[in-house]
Amino acid sequence: MDPIYLFAKNFIHINYDDLPREAVEVTKKEVLDLLGVALAGFTAPGVQELLEIITDWGGKKESSIILCRQKVPAPMAAQMNATMAHALDYDDVHDPAVMHPGVVMIPACMAVAERKGKVSGKEFITAVALGVDMICRLALAAWPGYDPSSPEKKVKAFQSERVKQGWHLTTLTGYFAATGAVGKMLGLDEERMVNAFGIAYHQCAGNLQGKIDGAQTKRMGPGFSTRAGIASALMAEKGMTGAKNCLEGKQGFYNMYFQGGYDAKTLTLDLGKHFEGVNVSIKPYPCCRGLHNYIDATLALVTEENIRPEDIKEITLFSDEGGYQSLCTPLEVKVKPRTQVDTQFSIPWGVATAIAKRCAKIEHFTEAAIKSPDILEIASKITVELDHSLDRTDRIPPGKLKIITKSGQAYSKQVDDPLGSPERPMSFDDCVKKFRDCSSYAASRLSNHKIEKVIDLVSQLEQLEDVGEIMKLIK
Repeated sequence: MDPIYLFAKNFIHINYDDLPREAVEVTKKEVLDLLGVALAGFTAPGVQELLEIITDWGGKKESSIILCRQKVPAPMAAQMNATMAHALDYDDVHDPAVMHPGVVMIPACMAVAERKGKVSGKEFITAVALGVDMICRLALAAWPGYDPSSPEKKVKAFQSERVKQGWHLTTLTGYFAATGAVGKMLGLDEERMVNAFGIAYHQCAGNLQGKIDGAQTKRMGPGFSTRAGIASALMAEKGMTGAKNCLEGKQGFYNMYFQGGYDAKTLTLDLGKHFEGVNVSIKPYPCCRGLHNYIDATLALVTEENIRPEDIKEITLFSDEGGYQSLCTPLEVKVKPRTQVDTQFSIPWGVATAIAKRCAKIEHFTEAAIKSPDILEIASKITVELDHSLDRTDRIPPGKLKIITKSGQAYSKQVDDPLGSPERPMSFDDCVKKFRDCSSYAASRLSNHKIEKVIDLVSQLEQLEDVGEIMKLIK
């Protein structure tokens, strides 16, 4: 039997009382984080253009777009909210799986909750937690040699193998997981749930070329998944059919997209008991997670040693193979970005920003920021060396750098686990601070009353009778 049947049963039979408390608390942090980064991402390049298209299409007034008064069909609202939430690359991330779970699941579930009406916080949390678990499992299984039963959860494939795959796993696996989460909220039975997954599989796509080219399609991917997830579940609800063996069939997901290279055990080990959402990280910086250890190391070093930008002669970054390929080369683009997307996926830019600004905030990863003379001056002093001793196979590789001053002093720093990771988690209060900061970047500034009310509702999400009340506050 294809494992898609086990996922279908899991979505149908697992309820709120079956969730570990840790999974509930992580889900609440993900929800608040998603709402904040969406508010901040509303004005990012490409978002307004998509908004014009969607509002021009019109349609049935079902679900809300963040910071907009009008309602649109649920698939369109979810696509719009997911796109703005992913635009700053500031949304949550599952480090071992190298993908973003919340940005697919939460907009899809929120849009359907509004469409359906009177969806309780417990129902919402359950659907999101199950969807996050599935998307993480699907992505983890795609890394050859991943062993979920190992105490250290070792991933035996090096980062270079991850880069070679070329899939944007958030988008690719998001089609399935969003479909399951929505199907849970719609109350699909097993037959319809399996059909919904099959319908979603027929649409699966998502590649990394947009990131390589610095294109806006990188931020559009999760929106495509959310839109398709809702549509797939609704089509199955009407009785439409899809492939039944969509994961392990002859032309199923892992054979078609990964040439049969996957770990079947990872897919379903302790399904319904262990929830991968507990390993999700919340980001403290608005850029690719691979930059975060370097930003942490840089900020610590310049603070501890009181290194000023004008003191610096040269900077050497040491990178694992995967980070070197995807976040450090071509160096001429990484030190002098062409677009906002380039800044978000450049370790040199993150380090130069941390030195020049003594922080790494939203305004430092924008179209305007790429012209910042102080950051560019520091970036021009950066070289990168490949260091295989940093090839870590269980989570984000360490960040290591060396700064040499004009006086000849050499300072080095290495950070192994970034802020926001399960090893160094951000608390709900930390997420509250991030939400307040993100809301200050919103195109239409929310009142303090609304900001605090959103925080209060999310903090008590499991007690909420209608999660649609949250969206009313951020329109």
